[in-house]
Amino acid sequence: MDWKLFERICNAPGVPGHEDAAQEIVAEVLGACCNEVRRDRMGNVIGLKKATRRGRKGSRPRRVVLAAHVDEIGLMVKHIDERGFIGFHPIGGLHTQVLVSQRVVIHGRKPVRGAIVPNMKDINDKVAALTDLRIDTGLPRQALTDLVEVGDTVTLDSPVERLNEKTYIGRNFDNRIGAYCVLDAMRRVGSLAVDAYAVGTVQEEVGVRGMGPAAFAIEPDLALAIDGSLCQGPYGDEKERLCVLGQGTGIYLIDGLTIGDRRLVHFLGDLCRREGIPWQKNIGGGTDASALQKSRCGALVTTVGAPVRYMHSTVQICHDDDIEATIRLLKAFLEHAQELAIDHP
Repeated sequence: MDWKLFERICNAPGVPGHEDAAQEIVAEVLGACCNEVRRDRMGNVIGLKKATRRGRKGSRPRRVVLAAHVDEIGLMVKHIDERGFIGFHPIGGLHTQVLVSQRVVIHGRKPVRGAIVPNMKDINDKVAALTDLRIDTGLPRQALTDLVEVGDTVTLDSPVERLNEKTYIGRNFDNRIGAYCVLDAMRRVGSLAVDAYAVGTVQEEVGVRGMGPAAFAIEPDLALAIDGSLCQGPYGDEKERLCVLGQGTGIYLIDGLTIGDRRLVHFLGDLCRREGIPWQKNIGGGTDASALQKSRCGALVTTVGAPVRYMHSTVQICHDDDIEATIRLLKAFLEHAQELAIDHP
């Protein structure tokens, strides 16, 4: 684990449509290990590491994509009342139970800290509507409006921390873990027989909006979206549990938007067995894989990623061994992608 890079990428703000701070880190790392790095109109960062070994005889190198979205769930300032309390609009899948009593950072003319406050006159088991919640910065309206205006973004003030030797806690492991894994895999990989594209995508949390234009431009043959694998904590039906924290990377079989290509899923499983990489089967939510699969004439895709507990909360938990397994699988995939037969008989 490169803790310095992991901490930087996880602590950078980047709600959908405002991913610049996180994307600057992505571009910096890819710039040091890729032949080309560019940023498209949507804000996706695309790095290309060109093939240096001969792949398939008599044809161009395959185009292989590793894609991880860098946006995180967050908020936008919607109004400021006469007393200086802030109403907000959610950006991405957020729930009241997660937000109440959480500290936040408002990204205004300069960062302003505050908290999403409970209604102390109405404490009961009833769940408040998101529209009824307010942010309190402790500032009067005039001082606040000198720093903050409608449209400013808000992130949850929960920096990444070590829980213990092997586990970490943070607000946005969906999907900064995926971004970290892609960056580290691209740094580790050596000579390739494929053209390897690493893409930090935008606006995945609001409907997989960024990956489509990037996929159209690249026209990949094979692709992996890298995202969190669903991992239950103490709640839920035991029969629904697939991925377990600390037991390896997750390989998606199916999710809400994509059926993983069975040839690719089997190939990844075989790679894990051959390389001694711990892995688990996963069924998850929709990811950037859907846009990769449907672009132009289509591509063989699925999603992989380290298990994450409590996605879309401020206390997401992940395991160092799962992160390392994911990086190793991505590296092995790029080094052997030319071996997979992708044409239907």
